[in-house]
Amino acid sequence: MTILRPPRSDELPLLSELCLRSKASWGYDAAFMAACRAELMLCPEELRTTHLQLAEETAGPLGLAQVAIEEGRADLLKLFVEPARQKGGIGRLLMAWALATARALGASEMVIEADPGAVGFYRRFGASQAGWAPSGSIPGRRLPRLVLDLAQQKENPRFQP
Repeated sequence: MTILRPPRSDELPLLSELCLRSKASWGYDAAFMAACRAELMLCPEELRTTHLQLAEETAGPLGLAQVAIEEGRADLLKLFVEPARQKGGIGRLLMAWALATARALGASEMVIEADPGAVGFYRRFGASQAGWAPSGSIPGRRLPRLVLDLAQQKENPRFQP
């Protein structure tokens, strides 16, 4: 059975490595992954400044989601799933947590700077393209910037996990 819970600070290195494995599952080479490493690492300060949740079973962590809230807007900073468990519902569970958390904290929209390979996943929740964002890791690379209207998403059963 999968449970969701906040991570402990001693788990952050293990969860950072999970983020890297998950990102690498899109087929990126070693140089690309090295450039992304710092951006994908979790630090203890993030436990105080953002909302983090990990999905786990008895075997250990399966995924994580991270949300930051500012002035009525939620930013989905991370959503990663262990590669062997992708497409098994863990991502949907974490996204449902992220959406519920954003709504509970007063956000009216969620912004997602998505890996191009993950755009379809977020579109299934009702996110739409709203331009491009510069990569925080790769100079000159642009990421799809998606926006999800939380009120529309909640009211439309088509956009449920």
